[in-house]
Amino acid sequence: MTFRVETIASERLTLEVLPELGASVLNLRAASGRPVLRPVDLSKVETSSQCACFTLLPFSNRIRDARFTFGGREVQLRATTKDGLTQHGDVRNRPWQVSRPSEQHLRCDFDSRDFADMNWPWAFTARVEYLLHGPHLDLSVTLTNADTSEMPAGMGLHPYFQRREDGVDPRLSFDAALLYDTGERQLPTAEARPVRPDEDYRTSREIGKEQFDRVYTAWDGTARLDWGTRALVLTADPVFSHLVVYTAPDGSLALEPVSHATDAFNLAARGVGGTDMRTLSPGQSLAGAARITLEGEW
Repeated sequence: MTFRVETIASERLTLEVLPELGASVLNLRAASGRPVLRPVDLSKVETSSQCACFTLLPFSNRIRDARFTFGGREVQLRATTKDGLTQHGDVRNRPWQVSRPSEQHLRCDFDSRDFADMNWPWAFTARVEYLLHGPHLDLSVTLTNADTSEMPAGMGLHPYFQRREDGVDPRLSFDAALLYDTGERQLPTAEARPVRPDEDYRTSREIGKEQFDRVYTAWDGTARLDWGTRALVLTADPVFSHLVVYTAPDGSLALEPVSHATDAFNLAARGVGGTDMRTLSPGQSLAGAARITLEGEW
């Protein structure tokens, strides 16, 4: 399948989006052509997993055994992974409706009621907006409960950043004091604990060859990748209280601002604190924005 590409551009950045595939980002490049997110070849894209960034709604990351309890109700979802989890919500591979308020602004809307096979028992709507200005890309997300009863809710963004170029690995830094221990399916086993020295990025350092998939919290909303002559800064609103840091097999680095812990619905039902699971009343929205900023010689 060939996907339609919507492009917006400013003097500093060019953004390509695939409306028919979750309104996912295909590419984000500096004016020089240098990739900001991992570079993606459209001809090789089959799902949002091959894109440079996708949106996580109406929850982020994984749900244990694709089920949870909410308001005394047992909720069984379809498993979407080989190990029996459901993962990353259910909007990232579906078509969104697009409007263009300006040459540098793309707006994408989604209504779960347009699909009979949604893997979520509550009706909801969503909006994602991309705005380029100066050296910045602003990404905003809004999730609204369109049902007649309360629903659990969460959201996130899943950008993959380009790492090594000409053999240079960037220094990574972010201020997050807590981390979740996880089991064999990358699911948290208890409340977040203080980070150990080898997990602490409050002082910048290279990742090197280490491979991991971690969920941090008590995060101040800022992360930085620094190559020396240039840098990239990710900032996120406080609603994105957790940061997933994932060293992807292709060599890129996912820095994912998310609104709750992995498997937050089940953790909350167990009485685990600090997971930041939200509940939306009918008509209520959860919203937040993140920004990618270029510094130096891009």
